[in-house]
This record gives sequence, C-alpha cells and structure tokens, in this order.
Amino acid sequence: MSYVDGFVAAVPTANKAKYIRHASDAAAVFKEYGALKIVECWGDDVPDGEITSFPMAVKCRPDETVIFSWLVWPSREVRDQAMPRLMEDPRLKPDVNPMPFDGKRLIYGGFEVVVDE
Repeated sequence: MSYVDGFVAAVPTANKAKYIRHASDAAAVFKEYGALKIVECWGDDVPDGEITSFPMAVKCRPDETVIFSWLVWPSREVRDQAMPRLMEDPRLKPDVNPMPFDGKRLIYGGFEVVVDE
C-alpha cells in the first residue's frame, strides 16, 4: 500500500513565486528517489479557527499564506530508503534551493494510506 508524507507551513505571501519554484525544483528530485506524486497547494480558503486550524497550527501571520502539500510513495520502505539520500542530495541544500519560508513552523508527518477510493 502507498505511503504519504504531508506538510503544512506558512509562506510569506510575497514569496509565492519563489515557493512554487522551490517546490517544483524539489519535486523533480523527490521523483528521482521514488516519489510517485507531489502535490503543492496554496491556501485559498483557509479560515482561522477558534480552538485550532491550519493558520493557528503554523502560527500564520497576516502577511503569510498557508500551504498544504503531500508526497505519495509506493511504500513506507521506499520512502524510508529515499529520505537519508534526499537529505544529502546537494540539490536540496539551502544554499542551492533555499526554503522561502520559516522551516521552524513547518508541520510534517508520514501517513499509512488506509482508504484510497
């Protein structure tokens, strides 16, 4: 069964083009290491919550937009084998492909797919 890595972050709205370029460049590298699909979404209707929400989770500021993305892998095993190599790939190093957002507020996790309709 496939495996999914999910991400939520706050990106300065002024950095939208930089973010898209960063994500596109990184997506090509992830695919080389076995990712089947990379989806990057720019927040369009992401309301603030009263108890919790995407904006609250990433401490989104008024001049930022929430992004939501995920990578689909064939399996957790493929993902686990790829990750150490991805972290060492020079194309993903900050001096080559800098993150156009505060990585300290990035939320991420790996998920086993349980329903895929």
